Amino acid sequence: MNKVATNKQNTLAISPEEIRKLAISSRIDMVRRGWYKFSRNTLSMVGLGTVLLIVFLAVFAPWVAPYPAHAGPFTDFAHAGEAPSSAHLFGTDMIGRDILSRVIFALRPALIMGVVVLGLVVPLGVFLGLVAGYAHGTWPDTVIMRITDIFIAVPALVLALAIASVLEPNLTNSMIAVSVMWWPWYTRLVYSLSSSLRNEDFVRSAELMGASNFHILFREILPNFWGPIFTKMSIDMGFVILLGASLSFVGLGEQPPKPGLGTMVAEGADHLPDQWWMVVFPALAIVIVVLGFNLLGDGLHDLLSEEKG
Repeated sequence: MNKVATNKQNTLAISPEEIRKLAISSRIDMVRRGWYKFSRNTLSMVGLGTVLLIVFLAVFAPWVAPYPAHAGPFTDFAHAGEAPSSAHLFGTDMIGRDILSRVIFALRPALIMGVVVLGLVVPLGVFLGLVAGYAHGTWPDTVIMRITDIFIAVPALVLALAIASVLEPNLTNSMIAVSVMWWPWYTRLVYSLSSSLRNEDFVRSAELMGASNFHILFREILPNFWGPIFTKMSIDMGFVILLGASLSFVGLGEQPPKPGLGTMVAEGADHLPDQWWMVVFPALAIVIVVLGFNLLGDGLHDLLSEEKG
């Protein structure tokens, strides 16, 4: 009996500081296990490496690109339309600008497009989905989800083109156009997840204890599905960049002489098949960007699914 009582006293004697250290240690171990599982997936590592390379090139473009001046209003007609060579690995366009340099600089607005759009639509979509899911069957649920259904019913590219066409063609307005039509997908995702959790015991317990709606939504419900949200964000990053390139292709995105992946493909399309490099390399850059983020998203999905299981 005395030994049992002593063990109970030692258990109760654990200080808050020790509890905090144990929690931190547990989280570090969880991160290590997660990284080990993620690193054993070859395609996931390829995706991560691709994304890191893209970010590196976009951030350090002025120092990485072989001809930084070619990203602006530069002309060199003496070297116009040259095929890929040791001097210009991706060749030059019809006014002599190095295509490799312009592709590297075009990665920056592409990433800005993805980060800004997701930075706008994810908080809005998550908030509306939480409110509608928790208020399932009431008027907030009906209003939010019917508006969401209207936006989802319209094809994404058609809606983005319609919005961008009435605005001045530039990168900022193209981001606005994509943001307007992208938030419903996060609202729908979070709505389905939060609806399934609203009647769980831990939510009912918080309600009985008098917790506020804010606490229930953001402290009790939301932490349970950060995994699916982050997975969707990583996959959507590539698709947002692809949609931005599509807007640039029709002249509604980044405007010349600034380089844009879609703009470069559109400019080179007039010179096919003779100057094929003007289209192939910018288009290949788009494919690599989208593929990299998709592989990363698939890896995160597999990792989070294993942890949940």
